Amino acid sequence: MDDRFERLRKKHRVPFDGRFSVTTAPTRPDRTPDESALKKKLRRLNRALYDLQRIQYADGRHALLLVFQAMDAAGKDSTIRTVLRGINPAGCRVVSFKQPSREELAHDFLWRCHKALPPRGTIGVFNRSYYEETLVVRVHPDYLRHQNLPGETGTDAFWQKRFEAIRNYERYLADNGTTILKFWLNVSREEQKNRFIARLRDPRKQWKFSPHDIAERQHWDRYMACYETVLNETSRPWAPWYAIPADNKPYMRVEVAKTIRKALEAMDLRYPAVDEAVAENIDGLVAELERS
Repeated sequence: MDDRFERLRKKHRVPFDGRFSVTTAPTRPDRTPDESALKKKLRRLNRALYDLQRIQYADGRHALLLVFQAMDAAGKDSTIRTVLRGINPAGCRVVSFKQPSREELAHDFLWRCHKALPPRGTIGVFNRSYYEETLVVRVHPDYLRHQNLPGETGTDAFWQKRFEAIRNYERYLADNGTTILKFWLNVSREEQKNRFIARLRDPRKQWKFSPHDIAERQHWDRYMACYETVLNETSRPWAPWYAIPADNKPYMRVEVAKTIRKALEAMDLRYPAVDEAVAENIDGLVAELERS
């Protein structure tokens, strides 16, 4: 296995042997953290990520793909915004995947995400992803009708083929220079309810709420079962899942940022070598510029 993957962070990482259980995955840290200390730590991590991404951009050999999946109100948007604060926009792109268009439905389920993959030298962020095709589509199998697929759909064999396609796809990306980190922001049902209520009471956030959110809560147990299957089927050394406790947002953000920093450090990034003709004549070139 590539040493790059061996050096990825292990805390909150979903095991690769199918032992992960949603019922035992924590939604809160072991003890209540000092929020002020966490915010200071996150600022230091922001600076570290900024420095590392500058080298990644110059190095140009590695891409980093961050995949965020979670129930609504878990904090995907705010985590992406806060953790990547200060990153040069030239080296980072965030893509949100919502209901697929007619054109997207006419292609395979990986197509629309494949078009948005980050080039080497950059960070790509997927706010939701192709994993929706094994989560929301599995909770609502009638959505498959819109995909106009040949053969029988919705069977155990059908889902296993999708998991196999994802595993092979992510291995292919990893073999071609993309480090993949997948974050499941694990919010509790009670905390989600509290955040929905807070949205409804805040005029600045009411636009984010939809009655559909209440309807989806009725499928909570089914979603949790699907997440457990997805994480067990697709957490692999070259594309690990991290189940991050999400009830405490400052803690969640720090844990995500630490994991990203560790992944960038594992890439053995370096600035490209200076052209030999330049390296041997630095003083002369500086003198020439000063005279110009």
